[in-house]
This record gives sequence, structure tokens and C-alpha cells, in this order.
Amino acid sequence: MSRLRKNLAGAAVVAVVLAVNLPAVTGFASRKWHEYQINRDDYKATHGHWTFLDVPEEFKVNAIHAALLRTGKVLIVAGSGNNAANFAKGTFKTLLWDPAKQGGPGEFKMIDTPVDFFCAGHVMLPDGNLLIAGGTQRFEVLKAKVKRAAGAVTVKNEDPDARPRHLHPGTLLTAPGGQVYRTLAHITVPPARKVETGIPGRVRVTPSETKVFVESVADGAAGVLDARPGSVKYAIQGLRGREKRNLYAIGGGMTMEKQDFQGIKDAYEFDPVAERYIKVQDMAEGRWYPTLTALPDGRVMTVSGLDTVGQVTRDNEIYNPRTKTWRPGPKRFFPTYPALFLLQDDTLFFSGMSAGYGPGQLELRPPGIWDYRHDSDHPVKTPGGIGGVAPDEMEAFTPVPGLPEPELNETGASVLLPPAQDQRVMVMGGGPVGERQPGLPNSTARTAIVDLGRPDPRYVRGPDLSHPVRYPSAVLLPDDTVFSFNGSGDYRGRGASDVLRAEVYDPAVNAFREAAAPAVGRNYHAEGLLLPDGRVLSMGSDPLFGDEAGSIPGTFDQRIELYTPTYLHNGEKAPVFTDGRQSVVLGRRAGFKTPDAERIDQVRLMRPSAVTHVTDVEQRSIRLDFTRVNSGIIVTIPENPALVPPGWYMLFGVTKRGTPSPARWVHIQGVR
Repeated sequence: MSRLRKNLAGAAVVAVVLAVNLPAVTGFASRKWHEYQINRDDYKATHGHWTFLDVPEEFKVNAIHAALLRTGKVLIVAGSGNNAANFAKGTFKTLLWDPAKQGGPGEFKMIDTPVDFFCAGHVMLPDGNLLIAGGTQRFEVLKAKVKRAAGAVTVKNEDPDARPRHLHPGTLLTAPGGQVYRTLAHITVPPARKVETGIPGRVRVTPSETKVFVESVADGAAGVLDARPGSVKYAIQGLRGREKRNLYAIGGGMTMEKQDFQGIKDAYEFDPVAERYIKVQDMAEGRWYPTLTALPDGRVMTVSGLDTVGQVTRDNEIYNPRTKTWRPGPKRFFPTYPALFLLQDDTLFFSGMSAGYGPGQLELRPPGIWDYRHDSDHPVKTPGGIGGVAPDEMEAFTPVPGLPEPELNETGASVLLPPAQDQRVMVMGGGPVGERQPGLPNSTARTAIVDLGRPDPRYVRGPDLSHPVRYPSAVLLPDDTVFSFNGSGDYRGRGASDVLRAEVYDPAVNAFREAAAPAVGRNYHAEGLLLPDGRVLSMGSDPLFGDEAGSIPGTFDQRIELYTPTYLHNGEKAPVFTDGRQSVVLGRRAGFKTPDAERIDQVRLMRPSAVTHVTDVEQRSIRLDFTRVNSGIIVTIPENPALVPPGWYMLFGVTKRGTPSPARWVHIQGVR
């Protein structure tokens, strides 16, 4: 073969190889070009930058909950991690990460976890402890896997002179038709309550009531019981005489329908110094998906959640950290994980966003302002209520109108826009209730803003997100912007719908600007929070499926990303605080030493996050008045505890270019 013919043949072979592998070659080149672009200094200065956190295998957990502690460490709570096998084995996990030791010894530490905190609620307490309440008592059973009919009953005790009665799991109940059911949890039934009427010899007795979930002892349809339109009385086996007459159960029908998750009553405080959970009094209700909101006096309003029988409870409770006890709060229905913010007039605002469970009817979940202090549980006529009455749901509640696309009010983000003094709340994205609803899109790019300082507040539409998403994270930054990132276009990332997006909302101009895109798509069980050094932590993602066709079960993504905002890439040296007060009383002034007083243009007090399911009602940024002195600055803390709930905060000094100092932790104490 001549040299020319050999060269032509060789060129043809190369051409064929190139043609076959062109997509891979092009993809490789594209990735390399992208890596080059995002690592350029000018790109970082205009878009920020993402990196991965290197987590050793033994410390990887399913990040369901996260909270920034006053020690600067991040508590990452998995509980069972939405893993039924872990739940059955009692394998519950919590990880503590120390950003100050990143890459060094002691960076990670596993924490003994006493119960399954999966889908609990949490809030910062005035002393810096984290209150965590609720979690998982029982995993859901999908309809296709239900083997026995089941349902909820209420065990009643009409005897005021009886001792508390303990009914163990497996206690048998007999329906009027002879069907037999067994309890699935331990319950304690207190005696009835006896009240003197003022008439000699006459008292009023109110039976005690304790809920419990039961299932048929018989498999399949043999255990189905149709109790419509009311309820039936179940006899508790093994009782005789007076005890049998006074102790019994009342319940509706028993069905083969899906059985929802059930919540636990347990509550703990996490001590960030001792780095351990401390048991406190149980709640009266079991809760799975509750929201905990700090009140001005340091107490905590706890609302909603699936109870011990898998029903959304409307029995709210208030925790007192001084006595470490609970007492009943005003009754009101909220969907699970409602975004409930404390306002500066000591009312609570429900943004309309929630995550998870509850009926989809809009009339049951309107956005509005709840004056919990004046909610007396006034009874009104209610079909199906006890005695035909029930507490008035709209008492002390003022609906806020104007929310665009109100039917897409689940799994969106809500933030109290900075500064908190403006009392404006923004909602971003969201989707329909449940997996999807006929005729509705699976997600929205909508944002909306309400100015709660106005006499008649109403939502107005804001600028759209770059993509329609549900599960968007939203994190307040020290420069008074909001970092919004991730999310998916469909339920739990179905159909490979995760969106690799990030953008920054600037309230001053009411607009978004593009930010560097993350490398990991995140949907259900995603969290983001601000770190004391100004970076943003992003973790958690729990896709339903692992492929676009929906044929492979999804896997929890345990990778953690860190976003470094543009203000840490602008070339300006960050200001620093070198000394200052660690504790300040509301309304007082405090000095902080800094060589950068002349460069500090704004001072912000930022409450650390406690976030789950992209719901974080803890984060807030308060504008502080300050004056410059020779050695630093003197700040004035607002005196309103409803604006600045007592607790530990991060103090940031911010330059005119928006460069924040590393945070200095300050303990804000209420007036004694």
C-alpha cells in the first residue's frame, strides 16, 4: 500500500473514531470549559462559588434537620433518616460539624440520639439550647401494603376515683359486631376529672380521653368495619364490673386505606456546650411535622403535626424553658410544618406555605395573622364537633388576601425579609398539596411579598424565580439579600426534575440576579443555612426515584455543598471585631472593638437557623443603630423582644461594598 493510501486509510479510521465518540468528547470539553469558567476570579466575584465539604464515610448521614448552634457548630439530625429499616433497628443518628475545624482533627462528631427525631420540630431557646420536639412513632404504610384493617380510637375513662390505667401494646378491643382489634402503642389513661358544682352532693365528671391506633387481629377485609355516619363503642377485653363500664373505647370505622406516619410526644433540649440531648417533659400530643416558633418571653409556641394516630392535630402547646414544662395553647388548625413567624406586635403570621400533610382545601389554610394571646377557643356550632360545637377557627385570626396561585402553597419557601424592622414576608415557589393535583402545575416560579406593617396588609406579586420549583431553599445573607437555590420542578425530583439553579434576591431593588449553580440537585428533605463566616451550607435531598423513568427507587443524597457568596470574592479585606460584649440586655448599648470602624457601613444581628423541609422560621436579620468611636463601634439593641426574641445572635459588621465581618456571637437577654 502506498504511503498516500495508508494516510488516507488512517485518517478515515480517526474520523470514524471521532464521529462515534464525538458526544463524549464534546461533553468532556464542555465540562472542562465550565470548570474553567466557574473557577475564574472574576466569575466568583460576580456569581460566587460552590465547593464540596469532604465528609468521611463514617460521618455521612441523611441530613433531615440542621441548626446552627451558638458554639458555631452545626447540628445535623437524621434520626432514622427516612429509612424504615433504621427505624425498626432503633438506629438514630445526629452529626455535629465544626466549620472552624474544617479539614482538621475533631471536625466531625457523632452524637447519641435517644429517639427518632425524623420529622421533629426545633427552635432556639433563650439560653442557646435547641429545643427539639416530636419525631416518628410509626412509619406510614402505603395502601398497597396494608394487610389488616386499622384506625384510631379514643379510650375513655369515666371513673374519677380510678388510678391511671396503663394499656400495653396488644390490648384487645372488641367491636359490637364481634371483630377484634389490638392496640399498637402503650398508652396511659388518666382518671376522669371531677369538678364540684356548688350544689351539695353534686359533682360534674368529665371523662378522660387518650388516643391510640389499633389494627385488626384478622388479615384482610375481615377486619373492615363501617361505622358511618358516626362511631361505635369498643369493649376492652379483660375488664369486669365497674371497670368495664367506665373504661372503653370510641372510634370510627376500620379501613384498608393508607396508614399515615405517627408522631411521638418526646421533647429534648440539645445543650451545645455539653453536646448532648437532655430529656424534658413530654408534650401532651404526639407530633410529626410540627412548627416551633419562639415567643417574646422565651416560651415556644408549638403547632400542628401528625399525632399518635396519624391525624393532624389542632391542639397546640406552649413550652416554658424556665420550668421545662408544657401547657395547652389555644386550639387552631394549621397544615403540617406551617411557616409561622413572630411579628413585632407579638402576633404570629402564617405565610400560607407548609410542607407535607393536611387537607388541600384553601379555606382551611389561609395566610393570616393569628393573635394567639386573644384566642379563647370560643365554641361555635360545628357539625361533627363534640356536642355539635368546636372552637372557632377564625377567632383572633385575620386572613391576609392577595396570595397569587394560592393552590400552590406547599413546599415553598418563606422568609422574613431583611431587615426585620420592615416586617415584610416573601414566599417563593411551591407546588400543589400532595404529589400532584389534576389541572394544576407541579410547581411555580411565583414569588409574593406582604408588607405586614401596613394597616390592611395583602400579598403583591414579586419577580419570578428563574425556574418553577418546589422545595427551594432561601437563606438570609448579612448584606440584606436572600440567597435562593435548588428545588425541583416535580414532586421529590420526579422525572429528573431537579433544577441546578441559584439566584440572589435584593429587596432594595426587588429583583433577582443570577448566582453560580450548585453541583447537586436537591428536592425533598433539603436544608440551607448561613454560617458565621458568611458562607452558606446546603445539604439533604431525598428523591422518590433514581432515574428519569421512575423505575428505580431514589437514594438519599448525603453530599454537602458550601456556597461562598460574591462578597467573599470581591477582593476587599473583611472587617473584624477584636473584642466586645458577649451579653447585652434588650434596649441597652454595647461596644465592640474593631480597627475597621470607618469601613463598617451597616451592623446586623442575625438569629441562627434551625431548618427542615426548607422551612426555617428562626432566621431573621435585625438592623442595629450604631455610632463610631476611636476603638470601634457602639451598637444599640432594640428593646422590643417581639422583634428580637431573646437568645444568641450573630453580630455582623458590613462594609459599603457588602463585605461582612466574621460573626461575633452575642447573647441577647430579655429585661428581667
